[in-house]
Amino acid sequence: MPRYMAIIVFVLCCVVQFSNVQAEPQTEISKKERCPVCGMFVHKYPTWLAQVQLEDGSTFFFDGVKDMLAFYFEPEKYGAKGSIKEIYVTDYYSQKWIDGTEAFYVTGSDVLGPMGHEFVPMATMAAAKSFLADHQGKAIKSFTEIDLDLVNAMRSGMPTMKMKKMDKK
Repeated sequence: MPRYMAIIVFVLCCVVQFSNVQAEPQTEISKKERCPVCGMFVHKYPTWLAQVQLEDGSTFFFDGVKDMLAFYFEPEKYGAKGSIKEIYVTDYYSQKWIDGTEAFYVTGSDVLGPMGHEFVPMATMAAAKSFLADHQGKAIKSFTEIDLDLVNAMRSGMPTMKMKKMDKK
């Protein structure tokens, strides 16, 4: 094989190898960062953080998986101008970033997120089963089993905030 062909093969192998490398989650989150779906400041809810990285390198942060999934299914509605590359969620038990497409999500539990009922992410099926049993969960869903109808059903069940009436004196 001529020398230039060997170089071309080497370069192509490197391109293929590095194009499959998964990006890392962004760990520095500004106190000014707001969820593009609900507008809440996300840094206040580290237990529930989720993020989506786009192909163009921009990152969107969320105060819970429920809002992240609303964004995932309708990104243009929330200001995304590109394709989604990576999804990360915070594992409920370890509080570490995990690949959102590989996580297991418990629904219908007695553990509430910042905006009510939430998809509770777990790194393993064993952890999800344990959490489901301990917290009266209704179901365990893989990422591919979740659709926009389920997300909207969870979002429509959010408790509304009520203002406390002030006593007039």
